[in-house]
Amino acid sequence: MKAAVLVFPGSNCDRDLAVAFCNAGADVTMVWHKDSSLPAGIDVVGIPGGFSFGDYLRCGAIAARSPITRAVIEHTHRGGYCLGICNGFQVLTETGILPGALMRNAGLKFVCKPVDLTVATADSAFTADYATDQTITIPVAHHDGNYVADADLVERLKGEDRVAFTYRNNPNGSAADIAGILSENRRVLGMMPHPERAAEPAHGNTDGAALFRALIGALTPA
Repeated sequence: MKAAVLVFPGSNCDRDLAVAFCNAGADVTMVWHKDSSLPAGIDVVGIPGGFSFGDYLRCGAIAARSPITRAVIEHTHRGGYCLGICNGFQVLTETGILPGALMRNAGLKFVCKPVDLTVATADSAFTADYATDQTITIPVAHHDGNYVADADLVERLKGEDRVAFTYRNNPNGSAADIAGILSENRRVLGMMPHPERAAEPAHGNTDGAALFRALIGALTPA
């Protein structure tokens, strides 16, 4: 199974994401933002956390217009898998691959701490190794993690079982406590918490490892 991890100026979780993919059994290639195409045979694209382009204009806005991001859009339109974490989630909403927007935290402060999440659905390649309604602990580290969506969008996401994770104690004001959502075809996941920072014993918590294990398992031929 082949994974690509994008790298933008200001990315700071690209290596962490690559290691999490590798530990789960993926063959990982790092891809620079000025590249215009993804490597051949890529199964999943990882868009990491950080501060792409210094969060200039809006978080993820410039990265969403990088040459490689056009290739990612095409990849998802073909049914390819994609995982966007923190800044990566922001990029996915800026491209329109995922609906809604990520805005400044309600408390107007950077939040960096472990948070408890509820697994809202186990019906996806990303969440299949969890149980629905399971509580997991995953770190967050963001200033603009407030997921904004109107009532109609929230109801549509819930009705289509596309809310992947919710916060137990909402740290940022996100609508309906949403921490992560899925695309219509369930092959794209955007989430603000960092599962790659809770993926091995040295982290002190391995609750995030199941996400990578499930995804790699779903994409690896039996």
